[in-house]
Amino acid sequence: MNDLKEFNVSFRGLKMGNHQFEYKIDAKFFEHFQFFEFEKADIKIDLNFEKKHNMFNLMFNSKGVVTVACDSTNEPFELQVKGNLPLIVKFGEEYNDNNDEILIIPQNEFQLNISQFIYEMIVLTLPVKRVHPGIKDGSLKSEILNKLQEYKVKENTVDPRWEKLKELQSNKKI
Repeated sequence: MNDLKEFNVSFRGLKMGNHQFEYKIDAKFFEHFQFFEFEKADIKIDLNFEKKHNMFNLMFNSKGVVTVACDSTNEPFELQVKGNLPLIVKFGEEYNDNNDEILIIPQNEFQLNISQFIYEMIVLTLPVKRVHPGIKDGSLKSEILNKLQEYKVKENTVDPRWEKLKELQSNKKI
């Protein structure tokens, strides 16, 4: 993670109170995490870093666009991403990130690398199924979509095997 030095927040020299940090995230950022699902990415991260005497309150906000492949047709499309992540950082004996909302770092630390938190926040805001908006509104023209429509099961079509099973069941009741 040495390549992600720009995400190190040095807090030893910061005064008490709120501090604002801004980051631009592109697809290259995700390569450091072996995540290759984005063809392009243009995401802005705003970090509100509140320094207190014995802890920090961090609030990450993300907003932007990523280019992903549609799960149905594999056609690329731009997907809006927006999310936030609150994080409390406390000092302790050793590093501990077992809790999703509280991070414990050693007393002798002087900086915090926030790249992992940014990565997780963005990836977790993605929908489970990514569908091209052209499929929903009918504007997408694609060979794959045409093939899918061709093989689509008709809603009113009943498998004849089910009809036979229904007959057997109704014969039992008599």
